[in-house]
Order: sequence, then structure tokens, then C-alpha cells
Amino acid sequence: MTTAPTGPPGTTPADEGVVQVQGLTKHFGAVAAVQDLSFTVRPGRVTGFLGPNGAGKTTTLRMLLGLVRPTSGTATVSGRAYGDLARPMSTVGAALEAASFHPGRSALDHLRTYAPSIGAPDSRCAEVLALVGLEGAARRRVGGFSLGMRQRLALATTLLGDPKVLLLDEPANGLDPEGIVWLRGLLRHLASQGRTVLVSSHMLSEVQQTVDDVIIIARGRLVHASPIAELASLAVPTVTVASPDEAGLDALVAANGWERTAEAGAPGTSVVTLRGTSAAAVGSAAFAAGLELHELASRSVGLEDVFLHLVQEPGTPGPTTTGGAP
Repeated sequence: MTTAPTGPPGTTPADEGVVQVQGLTKHFGAVAAVQDLSFTVRPGRVTGFLGPNGAGKTTTLRMLLGLVRPTSGTATVSGRAYGDLARPMSTVGAALEAASFHPGRSALDHLRTYAPSIGAPDSRCAEVLALVGLEGAARRRVGGFSLGMRQRLALATTLLGDPKVLLLDEPANGLDPEGIVWLRGLLRHLASQGRTVLVSSHMLSEVQQTVDDVIIIARGRLVHASPIAELASLAVPTVTVASPDEAGLDALVAANGWERTAEAGAPGTSVVTLRGTSAAAVGSAAFAAGLELHELASRSVGLEDVFLHLVQEPGTPGPTTTGGAP
């Protein structure tokens, strides 16, 4: 039995739910906010869109939604520009960072205001409030909501049209630890239904337990894109070694071919950081060479260290990693 495509006219089943950015560039006068950015986000996965504040994340999302015209390049959802989608608000649910609400309206009335334009029945308003954990606050005025409750209401608004694609800008902002755990579970659930979930954040640690894939940008450019598990392969353990015998330490490092970075130490002490080895290997080699050591400490490099290394300004000292921008 053959199933007809469910995406917009002119698309193929392979296009449905796919977010595609190709050569996207945006200049605001002399400022290049986004530069030749390309990436693909696929259904059934939660993708983290990461970068420091000012990296170009929100500008990219706004171009995807047709709110900002690109200087060049394309941004499509299901093979089409947002403005060309037959039912854009039922195809894409978007919650940008600065969501605004009428303070005098209840949460339920807020959703009822949007439901007709989206084509959602009134019953859907109560459904999405329950989905985001606000059923008990449905008739409370939004003006009395906490930031975390507003975030939940913004997410409920994005879900009104039962969209295939979700674009969420900093959705964990304002949530307490319990709320972050709840959000993580909800996003995983939505992706398991075959939806495309793109979540922006300026902190990898905030989303690393949630996302399947990461797209990392800095200064408007792509610096890394991969499944999150591959980020771990960029981390290289380091060992800090201190010795009063500078010449002996230099000879030991050279004899073993270790990659080193010199550090400032106390007067009369040579301190180096070695990459890609272990404290046990260094200690054994030093003992065999009769080299006196005053410090021998290993340091693991975590995913957050890798992220900070990828987005740091060129020439800025940072965590020790291998690799770089793909």
C-alpha cells in the first residue's frame, strides 16, 4: 500500500520536516551577523543549536521564520521557505526568546486568541496546557506568572497547531532544575513522535543530556556539526607536571614525544601540561629517568570544555582539545 506524501505541495517525503540552511548570510550594515552558514536538521531527533550570546542563533531562527530577509543564501522547512508553506503555523511551531503575553488574559484565553488563526479547535487549548503542566493555572492571569511559567505557556502556544517542526530559542531560560528535567522529557517525547526539534542555547551543559545532535556556531559561522557523541572524540586528557629540573623535564618530554604547553610555575620550578598521555605513564617514565617531580596531576576534558574551545576567539587560551572547526 502506498501512502501519499503529507508535506506541502511540491515537496517529497524525504523533505518533510527537514530544516535546511544553505549558504545563509545576513549583514546589518557593516556587521556580519551570519556568514555562509549551512546545516541540516532532521526529523525524529533533538538538535542543539549552540553558540555564545551574539553568535547569530536568533538571527538565523528569524530568517528561517521569514522575519528577517537574508543577504544571501536560503533557509527552508520541508523544502520550502516559511512564507511559501501552505499552513506555516501548523507546520512550524516557534518560540523565540522574547515571547510576550497580555498580562490581563488568562493562559487559556491567550491560547484561544491564537487557535482560530492556526486552525486549532478550542479543545486543543486545554490539551496543550496539560501537556506543558499548566492545566492548574489555565484560568490564572498571565501577568502573575513566573518566568518559568511563561516559558511553558510559550511552548504551549507553539504546540497548538500540532506542528511537525519546533524551533525553540532558549526554552530552558527561567526554568528551575525540576522544570529543566521536565522540558528534557517533553522534547525527547516530541522527537520520538517523528518531529523535528531545534533548540538554541548558549550553554552546552544546559542541553547536553537532551540533544541527539549539535550545531555549534561562533561569530556567525559554523564551527562544528555532529551527533553529540562525536564531541567526546575531540577531548584529549592532559597531565600537569612540575619539576625543579627544567632540563631533565624537557629531555623527558622530548624522549617520549609528548605534546606540551608551558605554564607559569613557582621560581625554580618548571611546569608543563602534556596532551594525550596519562599521569601513570609520565610518573613511570620520570621514575625510570630518575627525574624529581613536585607535581603530577591528570585533568579530564569535558564536553563543556570542548564547546568553549570551539567557540573561543582565535588566539585566546582555552581548554586543550584536538580538532577544530570542520
